[in-house]
Amino acid sequence: MQTDATYRGTVYPWHCDHVGHMNVMWYVGKFDEATWNLIARLGLTPSYLRESGRGMAAVQQNISYKRELLAGDIVEVKSRLLAITDKSIRMLHEMCNAETGEIAAICDITGVHLDRQARKSASFAPDIRNTALRHLSPTEAVPA
Repeated sequence: MQTDATYRGTVYPWHCDHVGHMNVMWYVGKFDEATWNLIARLGLTPSYLRESGRGMAAVQQNISYKRELLAGDIVEVKSRLLAITDKSIRMLHEMCNAETGEIAAICDITGVHLDRQARKSASFAPDIRNTALRHLSPTEAVPA
């Protein structure tokens, strides 16, 4: 999967903390929205998750903050799929200032596919796994 935009938005004044830049809680929220957009492209759509009784849960998330984002900045997140196993996926998000192109933050996240009723991990359906395999990014170093 090429690095595709999975989120676009704006930093609003209420996203900013006492230092004047976007607070970490909003970085996490925007990365979360990018995650849902990326996994929907793999077939893990809201309707699939509702109808199948499945879900996704984040089990590890690492964020590196590179540059501040300020009120009024336009934000874009580009995402790619790094790995898929029988029950989990790993993805990388890069958040940038859309005007300057500077990377503001990088998020490496692992999610597990769940059976919501049993409350435990579950294997991906073959069609979702096959779609994900076709969209894997080539093995490369993850930005630090």
